[in-house]
Amino acid sequence: MQKWYQIFQKNTGLSPYVWVVFYILPFYFIFRSSSTYEVVIGILMIIGFFICYVLSFVSRGWMVYFWTSVQILISITMTLLFGYVYFALFLAFFIGNIQNRIGFFTLYTIHLISTVVTINYGFVSQNPVFITQLPFVLVSLIAVILLPVTTYNRNRSDKLQGQLEHANKRISELVKLEERQRIARDLHDTLGQKLSLIGLKSDLAGKLIGTDPYRARAEIGDVSRTARTALKEVREMVTRMRGTSMEDEIYRIRQILNAAEIQFTLEGDPKLTDTSLLNENVVSMCLKEAVTNVVRHSSATACSISVEPSPTELVVRVKDNGIGIGGAETSRFGSSGIRGMKERLEFVNGSLEIGSDGGTTVVIKVPNVVQQPEKEKGAGI
Repeated sequence: MQKWYQIFQKNTGLSPYVWVVFYILPFYFIFRSSSTYEVVIGILMIIGFFICYVLSFVSRGWMVYFWTSVQILISITMTLLFGYVYFALFLAFFIGNIQNRIGFFTLYTIHLISTVVTINYGFVSQNPVFITQLPFVLVSLIAVILLPVTTYNRNRSDKLQGQLEHANKRISELVKLEERQRIARDLHDTLGQKLSLIGLKSDLAGKLIGTDPYRARAEIGDVSRTARTALKEVREMVTRMRGTSMEDEIYRIRQILNAAEIQFTLEGDPKLTDTSLLNENVVSMCLKEAVTNVVRHSSATACSISVEPSPTELVVRVKDNGIGIGGAETSRFGSSGIRGMKERLEFVNGSLEIGSDGGTTVVIKVPNVVQQPEKEKGAGI
């Protein structure tokens, strides 16, 4: 729950000064009573209500529900004796901040029923206080109905947003870790064996240079060729690490399809602004695989790619006029290439859909993650 000093409600949409009025109003209703005994009882109930209110905010576990129940009883008594219904607003906001689902719905139901019953009793008994403040009583009743649900849903939304941000950070860390491991494996596989070979041949050449110069020169030549090969592989690995943009991939796709005599049509702008570099790289790799399948298996004469960005996701469609997913397409539908596309997309919370309607249509979807400003968190149990 919130701290005691946050008793002034900050996230209900009402100014703190409005809540100050609700703090002062009960004394006005109390002092209108002609009986000193009723005034004393009313003041004690007001003090008791706010003590329970603060205790509800600082308590934990079942004590929260106990102090809230006491507040509901005081609110009912104040409404029946003095016509002061506005304590129900404090309770409505507080109940909305309870995060336990069962506890929230239980207290919300009890509070709503008790408020409706006491208000109706005031009207049935023709309480003049209720009659004179009818518009405010109706507004309070509407707030009792809507405010807890609104506050509860907002707090859940804030909590889910925090969990989403934490998950995105975790995914980012896992991506970095996986990339480090992949780079380490690539470096080991690319350089480890060749550097060991270079070391062995250099030692051998050093031993042979005095006894067999011809063979030593041959070994030095092998060392040179192995070093050039290793350098080439390192350059290729670095090039792959840089990733591929959508624009570059579309340019290569156009060349491939032209070479295969397949008519190419592009719809949309391949220059992406809202898509992360990781997601763009994944989409580019999936596009390459999809177009490769078109060239190899579809027997198509035309292929179109549409790029449909939105604030929430990027949708890329690859459609050809080939033989569809039947026949030869069946084998490629279950191929390792398609599985690889699905695995890449699932890693970034994307999806892959494949359909056949006068050809094959591959739909690639990836989310566009937009950073949300951090919201002020509500209180809860």
